[in-house]
Amino acid sequence: MKRILLGLFMVTCAMNLQAQENENDDFNRWKARFRLISVSPSESATIGTIGGDVEISSAFVPELDFTYFFTKNWAVELILATTKHDVNTIGSDLTAVGGATNSEVDLGSVWLLPPTLSLQYHFDGAKFKPYVGAGLNYTFFYSVDAGNAIQDVDYDNSFGFSFQAGIDYELNDKWFLNLDAKYLLLNTDVTVDASNLAPGLSIPAEVDINPFVVGIGFGYNF
Repeated sequence: MKRILLGLFMVTCAMNLQAQENENDDFNRWKARFRLISVSPSESATIGTIGGDVEISSAFVPELDFTYFFTKNWAVELILATTKHDVNTIGSDLTAVGGATNSEVDLGSVWLLPPTLSLQYHFDGAKFKPYVGAGLNYTFFYSVDAGNAIQDVDYDNSFGFSFQAGIDYELNDKWFLNLDAKYLLLNTDVTVDASNLAPGLSIPAEVDINPFVVGIGFGYNF
């Protein structure tokens, strides 16, 4: 709840800035960007019962975002992208179910949808226009494929913070190039149903995904 209130506070502050500043409306209110992004998790986990750590694959996908400017410098951005990641444990102790002391457990794959709303400050510039931002994301986990090793995996949806830096390079009044980097503080509580390995075996885990997202693309002012 505190994170939701923080997000609402950030948006309210941006709206107040619009009312406080007396600027001409000679700037584009909207930007739309299309990027190709690399999503590289900086993962770690606390795994009950079998111990070990987690390994999550990287992903390369398209991303779409929309930015609305309250003033020439202050804006909010909403990004939309979804990624698929393969997941497995490493260094797990499976001796209780007849396995090795240092094993990997295939946990299949999962799709992530983390819509992220950021408050941004855009610096003035003729062609190069850098910006920084911070915001909130809410991550949905869906289309879970548990693979062949275990029965099922359940991921809890969760809120997280995001931090951002990027730069736009204006080609003309309408089109521009973009380079963007984000770091998302993203975690989830996971429950692994391993009852196929031992009756009633349920493995809890707290997983930090914390992906670093780098994107390059182009955009349009309107």
